[in-house]
Amino acid sequence: MRLLEVENLAKHYRVRGGAVLARTIGQVRAVDGVSFTLDQGETLALVGESGCGKSTTARLVLRLIEPSAGSIRFEGADITALSGPSLRALRRRMQIIFQDPYASLDPRARVGATLEEPMLVHGIGDTAARRARVAELLGLVGLAPYHAQRYPHEFSGGQRQRIGIARALAVNPALVVCDEPVSALDVSIQAQVLNLLASLRDRFGLSYLFIAHDLAVVRHVADRVAVMYLGRVVETAPKQALFARPLHPYTRALLSAIPLPDPRARQTRADQAAAGQPRVPGEPPSPLDPPEGCHFHPRCPFAVPRCREAAPALRLLESGHQAACHRAEELPAPEGIMPPPAAPAAARRLALYAARAAAG
Repeated sequence: MRLLEVENLAKHYRVRGGAVLARTIGQVRAVDGVSFTLDQGETLALVGESGCGKSTTARLVLRLIEPSAGSIRFEGADITALSGPSLRALRRRMQIIFQDPYASLDPRARVGATLEEPMLVHGIGDTAARRARVAELLGLVGLAPYHAQRYPHEFSGGQRQRIGIARALAVNPALVVCDEPVSALDVSIQAQVLNLLASLRDRFGLSYLFIAHDLAVVRHVADRVAVMYLGRVVETAPKQALFARPLHPYTRALLSAIPLPDPRARQTRADQAAAGQPRVPGEPPSPLDPPEGCHFHPRCPFAVPRCREAAPALRLLESGHQAACHRAEELPAPEGIMPPPAAPAAARRLALYAARAAAG
């Protein structure tokens, strides 16, 4: 079942200058014509470099900021025109887990009050029912009922992120936006939180829009992946297809940048070039003055004159696999970009804990 449909979504910020009149001197195209879909129970990962528009896209989907153009259909209804009570009702179906597990919690409120607040806003239950729900939520994320009486500073980073997850679940949403939910955590804690998110998705039929820049994390949690560059989606594919055969040069660069966990498996620049993945030079251009044609062409080792003249459309190249590249069919097949994933020990421990908890 299709839960979310985003079509030609855009967010442009005006840049003002001048000492007196502060005239508009340009526009920052933070999001520039993004389209994707998300099914019920699916995890779609939105990946790319910092500043490519991932988090802005997520906030547009949630109507935390207003789009400049495009449409957002959630459960079949266009939500871009909603306001007042209709928009408030929508909030109950769409929640977010923020990147910083400390800054996203009120330091002056006890955890119980933080988890109860969404239910108060939406008029869910009486006092006794809300307190019972708080205890249930804490148990779902691996904490104890007595933690409701503590303040955020009394928890570790991983525990605070569990509280953020519990708050997102408080009103039984259908869609949860995970805005880099593990990037501020230690690696061993990351595995625990990722497996917690996966178990909650399976248990409650949640859909995740997962924002990340770490492709090793994405490979562990996602069903499909959408790669963004300078405000545009340049490739979308099922996870297995994208990691096995990336079709866009930028996606290949992202995959080749992932550190190999085996210190003996060193890869030289010559090895990468022989495998069809030369190094990508330079920094991303400014979104205030993006290049003409394909935004990636100044850094692309495969660019031709056509790339500088016309922006490539996101087109279907294989089953379920789209890429915005004029030369996608001509590029050499990459080899050995990323090793097979290994289940971390922390992930196995959490899975065992979840199985014991489910057994009672």
